[in-house]
Parts: sequence; C-alpha cells; structure tokens
Amino acid sequence: MPKFKLPANFKPRLVMTILGVLLCSIAVGFFKCSRFGVDPFQCFSWGLWGKLASAFPFGTFYIIVNAVLLILDLFLDKHYIGIATFINLFLTGYIVSFSESVITRFAPEPTFALRCIFLAVGVLIICFASSLYMTSDLGVSTYDAIPIIIANKMNWQFRFVRIGTDIICVLIGTICVYLGAKDGQYPGVGTIISAFFMGPLVDFFNRKFSRPLLAKFSETAEAKA
Repeated sequence: MPKFKLPANFKPRLVMTILGVLLCSIAVGFFKCSRFGVDPFQCFSWGLWGKLASAFPFGTFYIIVNAVLLILDLFLDKHYIGIATFINLFLTGYIVSFSESVITRFAPEPTFALRCIFLAVGVLIICFASSLYMTSDLGVSTYDAIPIIIANKMNWQFRFVRIGTDIICVLIGTICVYLGAKDGQYPGVGTIISAFFMGPLVDFFNRKFSRPLLAKFSETAEAKA
C-alpha cells in the first residue's frame, strides 16, 4: 500500500489556509455591516434564490449552489479542491454570522464615515485573506476556483478573469431582482468596488506578500534539510 505523503511545507501552508479563511469570513462581516451592498457572489446567490428557490431556506440553497460549483470544479480541475474548499463550505457562514453580530454589538447604528471604514477594511482584508489561502495551494472556495481555472487554462491574467466572473455574478443577481426576486440584493457601492477591484488586489497581495512568504518557508525548509 503506497504511503500517504503530505505536501511540501504542509504546516505553514495549513496555517496560511486557516488564517486566510478565518480573515475572509471576518471581512465579509465588516462588508455586510457597511450596508453598501453585498459582494458579487452573494449578489448572485441571493438573486437566484429569490427568483427560483425562495421556498427553501437560503442556507440550504447556498449549499446546493456551492455543491454544483464543486462538481464543476472537480470536472474542470480537481487540483483546486482541498482543505480550504471544505472549510469554506461548512464553516464560513457561521464565522460570518459571528463576526457580524460582534461588530453590530459595538456599532449598532454606524455613521456614514464608520460604514465607509467598514467597507474599506472588508474589501482589503478579504483580498489579503483570499491571497493567503489561494497561495497556500490547499484548495480554494468553489467560486474562487472558477476564475483561477479559467485563467490557467486560457493563459489569461487572473485579475481580469476575476473581474469578468464578478461582473457576471452581479449582472445575474441584478436581473433576478429586476424580475421580482424575493429578498434579492441590489448591487451597492461595495458590490461595484468588489467586482472591479478584488481581482487586481488579490493579484497584488499574491505578488507582494503571499508568494514571497511561501518561498521563504521553502528556503527555510531546504536549509534545514
């Protein structure tokens, strides 16, 4: 029987993965408390749920959507399905709810200036966190995998592919709301900012922080070997 072998630098990569997913979930809490709209994938999910499946609880529908994306990811390139994928799938919702409740407890009625700060913090942290767990290469969320796979297979730049997939999500979500989706979410300023800036910001953090950090871990491991 072949012996199971952990990937190189597994421990630091696992730390990057867990920290990235945790920070990403907390960032979504800040994003929601800013009240400037939801992120593109949430816009898509809420709109589709409100139009096609509002008889089901949103949480159930959200798991179904992610399950469909998971099957698509496995078909296209299963390399991007890993620990982070399942942490995202089963724990993110709970962490987001917890962070949102904590933030709301300290700022139940945030001023406009504080909402702007929440939005800036949310966008920056979610991009930094996404970069951490994407670079750790232990899997990504079912949605994050789509632009990565497209960029790799088509040899296109990730930041532009991510902008494209985010815009498609916003358009579908908005059309669903326009057609009468129950409890759908119109895109707000935060949604537009996310759609156009998440790709470039994640790419920036990849190049300037996450990849150099992982390379340093590799150099340290080789020096000890």
